[in-house]
Amino acid sequence: MPTNVLVAYGTTNGSTAEIAEAITDVLRKGGLMADALPARSVPSAASYDAVVVGGGLYAGRWHKDARRFVRRHGKALAERPLWLFSSGPLDPSASEREIPPVPGVKKAMARLDAREHVTFGGCLQEGAKGWVARMILRNGKGGDFRDFNQIEAWAARISEELAN
Repeated sequence: MPTNVLVAYGTTNGSTAEIAEAITDVLRKGGLMADALPARSVPSAASYDAVVVGGGLYAGRWHKDARRFVRRHGKALAERPLWLFSSGPLDPSASEREIPPVPGVKKAMARLDAREHVTFGGCLQEGAKGWVARMILRNGKGGDFRDFNQIEAWAARISEELAN
């Protein structure tokens, strides 16, 4: 059963990377081999048995590294179990209700036959890179809205599905 899982992510300020690491930890605890890697640094997805791809949301779009990853590795992704996640809302909405994927992610899901997508709350804190991020923080709209219990429960479902 030693399934090798790639958790690739696109992040600007590290919040989505922390979500990917949490997912990877749960997969490993479930007996799987798992790597969390920045999407831009993955040369090939072909050596993995299953893939999870995540990206931060910026102005209604998935992080460019996540978008490029699913485009570049589309053939390999379509041939293996695939899950997608987004991180982004800077409010508690992602913990309160299901948030549908943004249009670009929805198209990728259909094209690659992804098993599931989930949107987790985002995190934007002081020191974030980017003009827009600084403006959001200046307007008092930052904070950490990630629900690690929700993230870990989702990862555990993936682990269980891959174990069966």
